[in-house]
Amino acid sequence: MRLPSRFVAVFTAALLAGCSSGPDFERPAKPTATGYTPETLSLRTSAAGGPGGAAQTFVPDKDIPGEWWRLFQSPQLDTLVREAMQANPDVDAAQASLRQARENFYAQQGGLFPTISGNGSGQQQLASPASQGQSGSATIFGVTSASLNISYAPDVFGGVRRQVESKEALAEVQRFQLEATYLSLTANVVVAAINLASLQAQIDATQGIIRILENSLTVVRRQFDLGGASRADVLTQEATLTQTRATLPPLQKQLAQQRNQLMRLVGRSPDRDRGESFDLARLVLPQDLPVSLPSQLVEQRPDVRAAEAQLHSASADIGVAVSNQMPQFTITGALGFTSAGISSLIVPGSGVWSIGLGIAQTLLDGAKLDHQRKAAVAAYEKAAAQYKGTVLSAFQDVANALRALQSDADALRAQVEAERTAAASLRLSEQQYQLGGVSYLTLLNAQQTYQNAVIGRLKAQAARYSDTAALFQALGGGWWNRSDVDPKSMGKPGYFALPPVQEIKLPRAGH
Repeated sequence: MRLPSRFVAVFTAALLAGCSSGPDFERPAKPTATGYTPETLSLRTSAAGGPGGAAQTFVPDKDIPGEWWRLFQSPQLDTLVREAMQANPDVDAAQASLRQARENFYAQQGGLFPTISGNGSGQQQLASPASQGQSGSATIFGVTSASLNISYAPDVFGGVRRQVESKEALAEVQRFQLEATYLSLTANVVVAAINLASLQAQIDATQGIIRILENSLTVVRRQFDLGGASRADVLTQEATLTQTRATLPPLQKQLAQQRNQLMRLVGRSPDRDRGESFDLARLVLPQDLPVSLPSQLVEQRPDVRAAEAQLHSASADIGVAVSNQMPQFTITGALGFTSAGISSLIVPGSGVWSIGLGIAQTLLDGAKLDHQRKAAVAAYEKAAAQYKGTVLSAFQDVANALRALQSDADALRAQVEAERTAAASLRLSEQQYQLGGVSYLTLLNAQQTYQNAVIGRLKAQAARYSDTAALFQALGGGWWNRSDVDPKSMGKPGYFALPPVQEIKLPRAGH
């Protein structure tokens, strides 16, 4: 039966041009919002005296430097961040994941090309006439053949191209997850260094307060000996000193654990701690801070870009599922030789060839393929919802950082003033107590107030530095101004490769 000419024409056109199954991916629309808070935030924070007290200014559309941590002007911090980016195993794992995804993408591209394979066989056989009920001598005959075989599945409905598209999008997912790893790593190193400086400052301040309390205890005991203080006053002062000393071990524990975390971030074990230390007073607070528009943020945040690439992959998978419901075409061919022996393999008349066209269409499968298509649509809808959630989380991170920086500046200003007032009150109370002008309870309250004010001021300083790092992290960290991807992780497509014979280990003699 001859195929209708119209069918042949349609098939030939489809074979040459190819179709596309499923929806073409369209990037989600960029957000139209112009800010991150219901009301317009001030573009300048308040200022306070002392380290970390400078006013910060928010500069709309300001680009983010790739090495944003250098704005803190700490050579030690720069060194640790560079070490972390080179030695952290999470970075190595992310680079390897990108290499894997890219190689899977290149492997999928191979489905667009024909597959050619070589086959050869030879057989010699001794045949006895007795097996056929005949007499005579046995004869030897052989069959030898060699051929090149080609098979090709024309991508008529674009299913293979959609598979390639999906794999390429998954490679983009890994690309941006790599950037997210760098972003998280650099921010964590900066925050760990700030926490180290804060904890060490709190320990130093607590030790200073302990010395003050020890001096006060000496005064109280002297007055007790002279009859100017009661035994209760001495016990109360001793209790206050003991309670303050008890706050040191938890701070020292936190400091040790923070150092261990920093060692993990820079790719060292805890025993390889080199004693790096940071001083809050020597860290410079960045004063001009970038604030990107929401439409820019979705381009800058690696997690948003990864979610978009995941959505792209899910969209392409719909096309794959639709294509699987269409007729599947195959073209096969073979060219070779066959003869009665190797010596006569390539002689006139020994050549053979074949060519064929196959078509297959699933007619009844219990709606398996259709349910797979519906599952792919649901996966796309899930990816779309996750993308929206990721965008909302990105906006939340920026809004939280902006709010925190405004609040941190006000909190530090209040803490600096509280410490100044508490210090003046403590000095006055100590003088008056020695002269008998105030009770011991008044002195004790002044000591406790000053202690709390010093610790509060140190925490407020650290919060400004940490939340500044959080803003850079929330805005994407300037990865587009760095070259984080190892060129080896991108790989390159290949079209002909020999088997990896160098990786085959033959058994040695005697084993």
